[in-house]
Amino acid sequence: MHGPLCDVLVVDLSRALAGPHATMMLGDLGARVIKVEAPGHGDDTRGWGPPFVEPEAGERESTYFLAANRNKESIALDLKDDVDRAVLLGLIDRADVLVENFRTGVLERLGLGLESLLERNPRLVALSITGFGHDGPEGGRAGYDQIAQGEAGLMSLTGAGPEDPQRVGVPIGDLLAGMYGAYGVLAALHERSRTGVGQIVRTSLLSAVVGVHAFQGTRWTVAGEVGRAQGNHHPSIAPYGLFRCADGAVQISVGSEALWTRFCAAFDLDPTQDGLATNPARVANRDKTIALIESAFAGWEAAALLDKLASAGIPAGKVRTLDEVYAWDQTASQGLLLDVEHPTLGPLTLPGPPLRFFGADGDEQTPRGHRAPPTLDQHGADVRSWVRS
Repeated sequence: MHGPLCDVLVVDLSRALAGPHATMMLGDLGARVIKVEAPGHGDDTRGWGPPFVEPEAGERESTYFLAANRNKESIALDLKDDVDRAVLLGLIDRADVLVENFRTGVLERLGLGLESLLERNPRLVALSITGFGHDGPEGGRAGYDQIAQGEAGLMSLTGAGPEDPQRVGVPIGDLLAGMYGAYGVLAALHERSRTGVGQIVRTSLLSAVVGVHAFQGTRWTVAGEVGRAQGNHHPSIAPYGLFRCADGAVQISVGSEALWTRFCAAFDLDPTQDGLATNPARVANRDKTIALIESAFAGWEAAALLDKLASAGIPAGKVRTLDEVYAWDQTASQGLLLDVEHPTLGPLTLPGPPLRFFGADGDEQTPRGHRAPPTLDQHGADVRSWVRS
């Protein structure tokens, strides 16, 4: 597989989601990713389901595992076995990047502490992902996505209201930690190109979620306001959210006074009426704003309403189910569907990488030839032979 990272070797000691998502991102960019799994059962996510896909009796593949492990090779190694440890150390000697998300202290007890691995391979970039950080008063605490979403404040901002905290519908803490981790790895590799020396990159689910607090963070640290969940309407912009119409709902984003004036003209509303003339006023009178708009939308069916909003130049959209998203021609046009050949399941369509690359001539240079997620130890014999060569 070609790509910007085609000369990078990644040894992936991680499991579940945060680490595997980081290494999958690197694999999508062309890196060779060798996933090290526990013999017998492999990555925990191989057992996470339903849903499972069972091509033959006695065999099954977890769709959860398939979501986080494309573009990888798999080798099963027992880290407590001397022979297998020698194979792992041979891989680390050759590696550019090592990724792990063990609880703090586990690798040290195995004699594989990151500092000692960097002494062994000074060019190594080691990414360590934990739940709440590797140090501090709660540094050894186990990290699970939903717990981190709650502890890091995200659930307090998500839901119908303050008494209805809700998790995000995907494991966003894990995914963000993986994304930040991959971003840190690329920065460390770039620095290594100047210095010749690797380093340890650390992030956590806590850090990743706090890192995307955005305006809700400064709302507290600067303005002293504690943000709370308030459903499908923006806390600082109005109207911006989900509004009911005759046969469902649509979403609109009126992010400027010019758009507000244009929106009101399209629906014969007075943009200067009392309490709604400015964005701060509309935010302060949110219920009145919502009622006015839903009254204007009451006679419209969603499809016609979206056409009307588009013709008026108002950013708008519908809420699609996932089957609708993957059937949408716009999704396909962005390379977000990926066809691969799986060793037990045959042809598969997976969600694809979110990046595309283009040359100065406009020709697309996005990496192609993606690998299906591996079966357990699928590449074990080949990797062992390569390490020993």
